[in-house]
Amino acid sequence: MTLRIGSVGLLALLAVAGCARHAAEKPASRLSEAQRDTAFARSSLPGASTVGRALDLSGQASGRVAREDSLARR
Repeated sequence: MTLRIGSVGLLALLAVAGCARHAAEKPASRLSEAQRDTAFARSSLPGASTVGRALDLSGQASGRVAREDSLARR
């Protein structure tokens, strides 16, 4: 009985240790999310034009919010 509990505990410990994130791992890419999205939008991959339009709309909305914020401060 104690052998079974010990082996289950050991397996659980190994499973947790195997899933832990290692601090020494390098990121897969040095690009920011916006840079990756822009690179994808400029590519010829399927759906890239949709990503480009979404980025344009997002930029327009950000600009509009910034203008509204600057008006509110006056």
